Amino acid sequence: MPGLLLTAALAAFAGTVHTIRLFSGLSPLIIAIVLGMAFHNLIGTPVRAKAGVGFSMRRILRFAIILIGLQLTAQQVAQVGLTGLVLIAVVLGATFVFTKWLGRRLGVESKLAELIAAGTSICGASAVIATNTVTDAPDEDVAYAVACVTVFGGIAMLVYPLFPALLHLTPHQYGLWAGSSIHEIAQVVGAAFQDGKEAGEFATITKLSRIAMLAPLVIGLGLIKHYGKAAKHRRPVPLPWFVLGFVALVGLNSVVTIPAADKQAVAAFTAFLLSMALAGMGLETDFAKLRAKGLKPLLLGFAAFLFVAGFSLMLIELTA
Repeated sequence: MPGLLLTAALAAFAGTVHTIRLFSGLSPLIIAIVLGMAFHNLIGTPVRAKAGVGFSMRRILRFAIILIGLQLTAQQVAQVGLTGLVLIAVVLGATFVFTKWLGRRLGVESKLAELIAAGTSICGASAVIATNTVTDAPDEDVAYAVACVTVFGGIAMLVYPLFPALLHLTPHQYGLWAGSSIHEIAQVVGAAFQDGKEAGEFATITKLSRIAMLAPLVIGLGLIKHYGKAAKHRRPVPLPWFVLGFVALVGLNSVVTIPAADKQAVAAFTAFLLSMALAGMGLETDFAKLRAKGLKPLLLGFAAFLFVAGFSLMLIELTA
C-alpha cells in the first residue's frame, strides 16, 4: 500500500503539472517518470514502498495497456486503407530492424537498443514498457529509452509543422506522415492539428492503427526469444497475456457502442494508471547508472528518429 499511494500521488501531481501552460506540451506520463526519478534520486524511495512500486510497474501497467484497447476500433483501422496499413507496417518493421542493427554497430546493449527500437517504431513510452515484458531489461534501460523517445518525439512535434508548406504535402499526406512516424500519440496530435482539422484527425487514426501493431510485435518478440535459444535453455514462451486482453477490447469496442462520456472516463483512468506505472519506473531509476550508459544510446535514438521520419516520408511521396 505505501508504494501504491506514492505512485498514485506522483501520478496525480503529474496530471496537475500537465494543466500548467508551460508544461501542457508534455504528456503526464513523461512528467510522472521525471517526478519519480527526482524523488528517488533527491529523497530516496522508502524500503517499505518497494513492493507497491513494483506492483505499479508491472501489474497496473499491464491492466492499463489492456484498457488502451477501448480507444481503438477495427473501423478506425479500416479508414487508413490497405495502402496506409501496409505503409505503417513497413515503416514499423524497417525502423525496428534498423535500430537494432545500428545499436549493434554502436555497441549499445542489445536490450536497450530493443527498447529504443520499440518506442521509436510504435508508440513511445507505452511501447517501451510493454516491450520490456519480454525484453526484461533493467529499469535504467527502460528509463533511458523513455527519455530518448520523449526528447526526439518532442522535437518532431515542433519541427514537423514546418514541412507541409515546404514539401507541398496535402493534409492526407501530412496526417499519414505524422501518424506513422512521431513517437507519442500526444505528440502526433500536437503536430498534426497545426495543419488543420483534416490532417489532425487522419494523423490520430493513423497513430491508433500503428498502436494496434504493438500486440503482434510483443508476441512476435516473445516467440523469437523463445525459439532463438537452444532447446535445453528454453523457458516457456513468454506470451504477454495482457496483449491478448488489449486485442479483445479492440474487438469489443468495434462491435459494441460505448457512450462517448464513458470512453473519455476510461481514457482518463487509463492515462492515470500509465502515469502510476511510469512514476514507479522513475522511483527505481538511479541517475548514476544512467550516466554510466554514456551518449551512444542517445545517438541511437536520434538516428532512429531520423530514419523513421525520412523513410516514412519517402514512402508517402511514392505511394500517397
